[in-house]
Amino acid sequence: MSRLNVAIIGQGRSGRNIHGTYFRSANNTHYNVVAVVDAIEERRIRAREEYGCDVYEDYRELFGRKDIDLAVNSTYSYMHAPVSIDLLDHGFNVVCEKPFAKSYADGKHVVDTAKRSGKLLNVFQQSRFAPYYREIKRVLESGVLGEIAQINIRFSGFARRWDWQTSDIYAGGNVRNTGPHPLDQALDLLGFPENVNVFSKLGRYNTSGDAEDYAKIILTVPGKPLIDIEISSCDCYAPYTYKIMAQNGSLRATTGEIEYKYLIRSELPDRPRILDPLCKEDRTPAYCSEKLDWHEVKTEVEAGAFNKAVVDYYEMIYLALTQNRPMEITPEQVLLQLKLIDEIHAQNPME
Repeated sequence: MSRLNVAIIGQGRSGRNIHGTYFRSANNTHYNVVAVVDAIEERRIRAREEYGCDVYEDYRELFGRKDIDLAVNSTYSYMHAPVSIDLLDHGFNVVCEKPFAKSYADGKHVVDTAKRSGKLLNVFQQSRFAPYYREIKRVLESGVLGEIAQINIRFSGFARRWDWQTSDIYAGGNVRNTGPHPLDQALDLLGFPENVNVFSKLGRYNTSGDAEDYAKIILTVPGKPLIDIEISSCDCYAPYTYKIMAQNGSLRATTGEIEYKYLIRSELPDRPRILDPLCKEDRTPAYCSEKLDWHEVKTEVEAGAFNKAVVDYYEMIYLALTQNRPMEITPEQVLLQLKLIDEIHAQNPME
């Protein structure tokens, strides 16, 4: 199969340690990195050594090149929208890091530019392909848990932070930095509805900046399970990424292990409602009590969203560019996420 030529814009933690790690790995059979852009000279020097490619200080130096099939926008978060728009206007297909944009209006401008230019645009929401998430979706779709009442998603831990991701003017904070992962998964589980009700609370506790490092987000949609999202830098005890409560049982999961237990309704005795006081055999008061026969499953999965998930994400991009395959992740889906993020920040004006 033919390889596509890639330019990576930015060699920070995402550009080098996530995208670059994939492009330099044996898992990459589809792409050649032919250009890297970074404003810091030592990063350009390292990129030339690591990729054997051309290097540039400014992404606009790419505009004269006709051999680049895909540009990966791994700039600062606040630059994602304007740089993506500029790239699309100059004829580049674009993969943009999350957050897609600082606001819904900015994101809509990027999407409109892609439609006008006829170029591919996608957002790096690779956690949709994370093995743990795919297995959770499989269990839910199997129906063994019955009707789902509530889904808790925790992307939390305890940490202090003092880099640019703590600054609001850089589009930092937990909601825009970490939030796109659980928000994308939550919207996917809800079917990307337009009528999402959101309640949220943000706070600052262990950050050196002016953006939030604590977020509680509750999403409700009529006829759908409640989704409770927590993105906290104040949680020393965060054992589970997912906990699901359902009609027939429950599921809990980390990024590396999933376990669930469920009942089979046909195996249960009927329990018609009794309005008279319940009593034990000795006629003393009793409480509803029965022994339940649980079916229990425990599954280990490949951990994280930065290995196989990245491979699967770039497989999707490759097939879209070379075979015009539809993409499982679309910019329009991510625009719904930006609407929620706008509403979350509107509910919590920070000083």
